[in-house]
Amino acid sequence: MLGVLRTMVCRDLLLAMRRRAEVANVLLFFIIVASLFPLGVGPEANLLRSIAPGVIWVAALLASLLGLGRMFAADYADGTLEQMLLGATPLGMTVAAKVFAHWVISGLPLVLISPVLALQFDLPQELLGVLALSLALGTPVLSLIGAIGAALTLGLRGGGALLSLLVLPLYVPVLIIGAGAAESAASSLGGQAQLLLLGGLLVFAAAFAPWAAAVALRISVE
Repeated sequence: MLGVLRTMVCRDLLLAMRRRAEVANVLLFFIIVASLFPLGVGPEANLLRSIAPGVIWVAALLASLLGLGRMFAADYADGTLEQMLLGATPLGMTVAAKVFAHWVISGLPLVLISPVLALQFDLPQELLGVLALSLALGTPVLSLIGAIGAALTLGLRGGGALLSLLVLPLYVPVLIIGAGAAESAASSLGGQAQLLLLGGLLVFAAAFAPWAAAVALRISVE
């Protein structure tokens, strides 16, 4: 089973490399949104430092929405998804592999570039690690929750707008906790509590979200 899942991850990564423009759109959107705020707010250093975690997290959340609709769409269009449903590998494990590949493509680049973007807000260097760690724990949760929404709206006309309406309310707790980690660290309260909460959300989502998405996929295909 591990070999099948590894093959699934490599397949999705290879297909993503053939669609570099779509993958780059997510990263460029994140960079543009996060970079516009310092230009619009002005050079006030204290204000920029105070809004930096929230702005970067909101930009990451919106960027993650861009690629959700394509998580299962290509497999649904060419019939691969039906073969996955009939395969011996549990569909929940297959979904978990696809979600991991999706995070590597669209979530990991956001985590890696976030410290560079945070320098535009004059964020202290000791907070850059906390911000990056919160994104590293939070963005997989966004992908896991988004997989459920993507499965529910698969094949629907206007599914992109419906997908956003479904997942945004579930994204709000992750956004609040993730942005609060760097804010708490900046106020000398420490961000360990928020990071632990994000870790707990990640474990919970990783345990249940793939199976919920698998049920939603079966409903959508049928």
